[in-house]
Amino acid sequence: MATRSRSAGLDPATDHLEIVRNLSLYEFPWDTLQALSLALFRTYAVPSIGGLLDRTGAFTSATQKRYDDTAILLEAVGLEGFASPQGRAAVRRINQMHRMYDISNDDMRYVLATFVVVPVRWNADFGWRPFEPFEIEAGVQYYRELGRHMGIRDVPTTYDGFARLMDDYEAAHFAYDEGAARVARATLDLLASFYPRPARRVVDVFSRSLMEPELLAAFGLEEPGAFARRLARTALRLRARVVALLPARRRPVHVRDLRRIRSYPDGFTVDELGTFAPGCPVPHARPIADGA
Repeated sequence: MATRSRSAGLDPATDHLEIVRNLSLYEFPWDTLQALSLALFRTYAVPSIGGLLDRTGAFTSATQKRYDDTAILLEAVGLEGFASPQGRAAVRRINQMHRMYDISNDDMRYVLATFVVVPVRWNADFGWRPFEPFEIEAGVQYYRELGRHMGIRDVPTTYDGFARLMDDYEAAHFAYDEGAARVARATLDLLASFYPRPARRVVDVFSRSLMEPELLAAFGLEEPGAFARRLARTALRLRARVVALLPARRRPVHVRDLRRIRSYPDGFTVDELGTFAPGCPVPHARPIADGA
């Protein structure tokens, strides 16, 4: 039974990359994927974010590819670090995509805050153990470094600062937007498609059961009801109890290897992921090599 952090003894100030990597690859691979997916999903409820994603068409016409590219790029940065060729390529692609549009620093900073805060809250509710304080601090330092590489200004210096930023921004900006609602529905349909067809309705209700009423309202989604909410939370907590009894994971779990990542059966290069400005298409005439 695994009860002790794999990163025990590491310093979050200097070893934050290794600590975050241990959490996502070994200790909480499933929870990390769910939490970061939820973090991104909730940002669509800010109309300036969700509406922009709808206007680009990337999240509605090519939802699977956009999901895959986002997951792979975020993982690529953490696997070898910001200074590695792969990490630099991933950050460069992220920045190139963002610079195609007029995105405010406030929106960018808010999205960064969700990456810090949502995983901590998810694990407190549904993980097989909550994060240790030094693991939370490692997340703060890791995403502060990511924010620096993305040119985001006025990034909080503490977890509490990130949490206040996220909560205050959502309270001020969550609102219904037709475009954002389309992006949310396309994303929920994609998540349901990862499961057998008979289970997809259940998956949809389960997903909505983990959303706050204000998040549902921002997307115009139906409230699942108190019973569905209790059932979903109970199921996740029972799963956590089972996982806590399992031996420590010895092999890493990479997002790029999951069956739900479907866009690149023949491999990929990080430089070719994501969207590109019109008139500057990425050539795909040659086979795509795995850039991992």
